[in-house]
Amino acid sequence: MDIIEHRSEVAGIETFWRQAGDAPILYVHGNPNSSDLWLPFLERTGGVAMDLPGFGRSAKPAEFNYTIAGYADWLDSLRRELGWERYRLLVHDWGSVGLAMAQREPQRVERLVIVNALPFLPGYRWHRVARIWRTPGLGELFQGATTKRGLRYFLRGMPDQFVDSIWEHFDHGTQRAILKLYRSAPPDALAEAGTRLGEIRCPALVLWGADDPYLPARFAHAYGEALGGETDVEVVDGANHWPWIDKPELVERACAFLT
Repeated sequence: MDIIEHRSEVAGIETFWRQAGDAPILYVHGNPNSSDLWLPFLERTGGVAMDLPGFGRSAKPAEFNYTIAGYADWLDSLRRELGWERYRLLVHDWGSVGLAMAQREPQRVERLVIVNALPFLPGYRWHRVARIWRTPGLGELFQGATTKRGLRYFLRGMPDQFVDSIWEHFDHGTQRAILKLYRSAPPDALAEAGTRLGEIRCPALVLWGADDPYLPARFAHAYGEALGGETDVEVVDGANHWPWIDKPELVERACAFLT
């Protein structure tokens, strides 16, 4: 399936996004990724994958609201720009901001796939590097001192071509977006962001790499219990934070569910 690259303004933000076919499927990446992450999925199912504001090739204005609510507002603007009344959704890592949008009008969501997504659930505590980012002053020093080698270590498990792409766009704007986003989300705010997950009643699939060093696998089951519809939960041994990279057959699993 041909993938077409676009640049357009969405809610005042110059946005880079990719589209294949006309399927109303939205792929939402996390930190520090971009729409590059979703190319194997777009090739199989079609849909739309964007670089979120602050990441990749999209604009990174200081005044953007780099919070869960701010991204949910922006994603809903994108949905309306696309003319989608109903849609299907796949989220990974901080792409869970898509769940914040979905909870506002859950009747619009036809199918949902959650892959190692930041828990909008009680009980999560930030990992060590995130705690550094959340600390004023220390976070700025840590980000400013990041090297490509250090980034590769942090993203262990990602192929070199993904790390190269992330590094190419890992500028001051992205570093600022990361710091603002993490500092806007103490654990109680994460739990608060998922209080209406039970209103999402569409069929759902939760795929989770069991060896994720950032997001414990118990949250896969917690998501399964929190969602309001029929939900399949699959915790995959031998898979990391990006489980489909370690287990390529998971691309087909997710795409088959979405379509």
